[in-house]
Amino acid sequence: MDFDSLRSEMVRKQLRPRGIRDPRVLAAMESVPRHLFVPRQWRGESYADTPLPLGPEQTISQPYIVALMAERAEVAPGCRALEIGTGSGYQAAVLAAMGATVFSIERDRRLLDRAARNLKKAGHADVSLRTGDGRLGRPEAAPFDAILVTAAPESVPDALTEQLAEGGRMVIPVGVDVQDLLLIRKRAGELVEERIIPVRFVPLR
Repeated sequence: MDFDSLRSEMVRKQLRPRGIRDPRVLAAMESVPRHLFVPRQWRGESYADTPLPLGPEQTISQPYIVALMAERAEVAPGCRALEIGTGSGYQAAVLAAMGATVFSIERDRRLLDRAARNLKKAGHADVSLRTGDGRLGRPEAAPFDAILVTAAPESVPDALTEQLAEGGRMVIPVGVDVQDLLLIRKRAGELVEERIIPVRFVPLR
């Protein structure tokens, strides 16, 4: 398959028409080979506007949601970004392609090992990966300018807001079943919350 053409078409037909404007996000989405992060049996659907299964209760988010979260988190070159829920490694690769220093945590060791291989193939082996409880974040590497959470807790974990730098942004789905995707900013030590869109993510366990 001509994955390069499909990736360009994804940006042109899915992301731009739905309001993704940040040129860094668009460039990363066009450059990162999503098919390397998708299980082989689903590879033909790599650039479709849909999440895809990675295993029991695990998915790779649809491209639009990956782009939206990166855009609303205002990821920029040189920023320190924490991802909760490495999955296949695709979101981490997009953040790295945008110039961020990326730290990621995943509870499933098998998924993390697979993500490490995927990231190496895609040229982003420098992403810092760790197994553990995502609700606790990565305190040894904090603070973070951006935190992106790719599984849904019932409420925002205190440990993550504590690890957010002053002026930092967290994008997180919160709730049960259908969740609200929230943008949380830390300003003068206070948290300012904005609802983005309703979403459906797997639970944060």
